[in-house]
Amino acid sequence: MNQPLAYVHPGAKIAKNVVIEPFTTIHNNVTIGEGTWIGSNVTIMEGARIGKNCNIFPGAVISAMPQDLKYQGEETTVHIGNNTTIRECATINKGTADRMKTVIGNNCLIMAYCHVAHDCFIGDGCIFSNNSTLAGHVTIGENVVLAGMVAVHQFVSIGNHAFVTGGSLVRKDVPPYVKAAREPLSYVGINSVGLRRRGFTADKIREVQNIYRILYQKNYNNSQAASIIEAEMEATPERDEILQFIRDSQRGIMKGYFSSN
Repeated sequence: MNQPLAYVHPGAKIAKNVVIEPFTTIHNNVTIGEGTWIGSNVTIMEGARIGKNCNIFPGAVISAMPQDLKYQGEETTVHIGNNTTIRECATINKGTADRMKTVIGNNCLIMAYCHVAHDCFIGDGCIFSNNSTLAGHVTIGENVVLAGMVAVHQFVSIGNHAFVTGGSLVRKDVPPYVKAAREPLSYVGINSVGLRRRGFTADKIREVQNIYRILYQKNYNNSQAASIIEAEMEATPERDEILQFIRDSQRGIMKGYFSSN
């Protein structure tokens, strides 16, 4: 806190055991929780709400104004949960009048040079690999992994436990529990490795596989597939979550992959 080579605005609310390295700038109307480490050359601007035990590495910029011409200077925020790590030169913009805030959950890892634009909502336990970029108004569930250099279109939703392979362009919604790959982005199976790591049983993984076989391998349209899944599959939280995601999708969900060979 008493680092003489850092600037901390008197109006910032910083817990006593926060470590702030040299040449960092913390603006007014910022809150930082206990146990957080702020590396050198970090800029934390007005409206940042950073939780406990976070690590923010050199060059990161948190809560800068949105890169949105519709932004009119409204007082908005960025919320970063506990135990989240923001690596070098990542940029996280605060919200606009649409959602009024950008949110990153607990226990997330946002790697170097990632960008999280205005009004994005990101759940707990997410990992974004280097250079992944989210446009504005993106919604991402819990335990989602974006491999390196993924670009996500504005207003896209990605469901819980999804995995998107490196270099992908995400133009459509990605349902829960799946792996997404290729160009255009397509369903290539469920994220079975990730599900096993998070304690899903073999029976539960098979249930999810059977749901997506109906959706992606039976030549039904989405509405037909949803009706069949609801009629033929036992009601479980996972089944209901998938159905709700399909029915709520505004951009439409990504297609299944079909080889031309």
